[in-house]
Amino acid sequence: MSKTEQQKKKFQTEAGFIAALDQSGGSTPKALGLYGVPETAYSNDEEMMDLIHEMRTRIITSPSFNGDRILAAILFENTMDREIEGQSTADYLWEVKNVVPILKVDKGLADEANGAQLMKAMPDLDALLAKAKSKGIYGTKMRSVIKQADPAGINAVVKQQFEIGRQIVAAGLVPIIEPEVDIHCPDKAKAEDLLKAAIMAELDALPEGEMVMLKLTLPEQDNLYADCIAHPRVLKVVALSGGYARDEANERLARQHNMVASFSRALTEGLSAQQSDEDFDATLDASIESIYQASKT
Repeated sequence: MSKTEQQKKKFQTEAGFIAALDQSGGSTPKALGLYGVPETAYSNDEEMMDLIHEMRTRIITSPSFNGDRILAAILFENTMDREIEGQSTADYLWEVKNVVPILKVDKGLADEANGAQLMKAMPDLDALLAKAKSKGIYGTKMRSVIKQADPAGINAVVKQQFEIGRQIVAAGLVPIIEPEVDIHCPDKAKAEDLLKAAIMAELDALPEGEMVMLKLTLPEQDNLYADCIAHPRVLKVVALSGGYARDEANERLARQHNMVASFSRALTEGLSAQQSDEDFDATLDASIESIYQASKT
């Protein structure tokens, strides 16, 4: 069985969740701040990226971080280009930890229009996908944000996500399509109904053999996305924490059958640069276990 087939089988047959370790340049200062590293600790982007790589390396090399409970990890390009313990990050994840490597490919969000933020243009996407494939990356992730229950905005987000998703499939990778509904959306339930309808139409139009994953906000109506989960073109449906604290995110997730976590802030909540390795590993282990249990329902 090829490595790609092994990784696909892991998603199809094993319990676990996706660790989102993909804070990019814009969100890195906040992530470092929550980790106890102030902005005074670095004087330029390169030093900042060194520090975030140290944080990610500490998480990934922790004994509690492995394929027993974690299906995959989402990386930022800068992390993919670096090494962990002398191996490329993607190779270390798969060969040492049995965790599938996934790459965040979007370049951030465009300005809001029709109550939604599309993704900025990605003119260099084909080159990035080729590089990712050469480095052993299995899939990709890209995020848009829906802020209002506006059909025009929601349809535009889904159309763009699937258009680029087809480009990613053609490059031999599996896209995670992420049309996030902002948890502060004033009519979140209505926005989610509109989103689900738009997603199902796109899924039904995918040719046989083309697979995608979906990363969706934890919905107001429990098991709203059951039809997406059951769809033959969907490898996995995962949930983003979206700003909910870990306890609430886990509580909401546990009510969604066969939907698993892809948490970022909720995963690293409570971790600190000042912790001893023993305290750090114990905190991370408890975090992973709570998210793993919520993902098993």
